[in-house]
Amino acid sequence: QVQLVESGGGLVQAGGSLRLSCAASGSTFNIDAMAWYRQAPGKERELVAFIRTGGSTNYADSVKGRFIISRDNAKNIVYLQMNSLKPEDTAVYYCNAARSVIMYWGKGTLVTVSS
Repeated sequence: QVQLVESGGGLVQAGGSLRLSCAASGSTFNIDAMAWYRQAPGKERELVAFIRTGGSTNYADSVKGRFIISRDNAKNIVYLQMNSLKPEDTAVYYCNAARSVIMYWGKGTLVTVSS
């Protein structure tokens, strides 16, 4: 089992920045990729960004150029630096870890962007 704990959410004004962190513990060996998803009220959960063990990344079009995902493999922490935040970024952000076909989820952290 892998446990994921997110932190860093909060309230920020449009144009501001936040950095989310996700600490992984437990059986963290052979995690293939870690990712951030988000779910806004009334909407489906969507992929925001992911990073593979080797460091390659991918982003949703809506956050490209504004968000940066990074990973400290030694500490099993993944970060999401969010810049130029917009009200439409308001959502619960979930950390995700994938090992083969098994996916693990954190409980989420709320990000609210005021206009």
